[in-house]
Amino acid sequence: MAGLSTIIVLLSPGPAMAMHIAEGFLPFPWAAFWWLVSLPFLLVGLRSLARITREHPELKLLLGLAGAFTFVLSALKIPSVTGSCSHPTGTGLGAILFGPSVMTVLGGIVLLFQAVLLAHGGLTTLGANMVSMAVVGPLVAWWIFRSLLPTGRTRLAVFAAAALADLATYVVTAVQLALAFPAAEGGFGASLAKFGAIYAVTQVPLAITEGLLTVLVWNWLQAYGKPELKTLQLIHQEN
Repeated sequence: MAGLSTIIVLLSPGPAMAMHIAEGFLPFPWAAFWWLVSLPFLLVGLRSLARITREHPELKLLLGLAGAFTFVLSALKIPSVTGSCSHPTGTGLGAILFGPSVMTVLGGIVLLFQAVLLAHGGLTTLGANMVSMAVVGPLVAWWIFRSLLPTGRTRLAVFAAAALADLATYVVTAVQLALAFPAAEGGFGASLAKFGAIYAVTQVPLAITEGLLTVLVWNWLQAYGKPELKTLQLIHQEN
């Protein structure tokens, strides 16, 4: 597991000027609003993270892996809507393993590091980016995974959770942009349709790719991380 974590970090791309939602791109009232929305989820996540690390310190390396996976995938950027970009999110894996609240903290740390170190995103838009990628995405991933798990098709559940979390993130981003910049004709609805259509061109294939990659990591964890999966009560549910 340490080896995979190291490889993921070493493969991290260099700095680029592409953004999640760019620094200063949202009007101040909307930037402040999304910050306020994100804070309660972050506080709950911090409590969950503290509880897990206190009760199961042996899971810290797996937490690091989930964070590194998110960092690398979300740093692979394709320019999309003006002021933002398309990219995988990587939050599905962590949500499957630890739940959505822990992933809010890991995703928030990833977004902060990218904003400060890679000029990818921003501090004023950090709240908005957290809501889309670190709150809604993990919630969708966790719900999809738990809903499909009773079918016994765990790999399908992993794939669907990661792929749909990716798509949900960009639906929320499109909503955020449409709210901030309604079209002169058609208002919010026309703006949402425009942003959503542009994102779909790149995001649908990226979501499928992310789902497949997450399944590969899941398979690796089954082979080499059985103690951790047993601790998380996931391994016994696998066929």
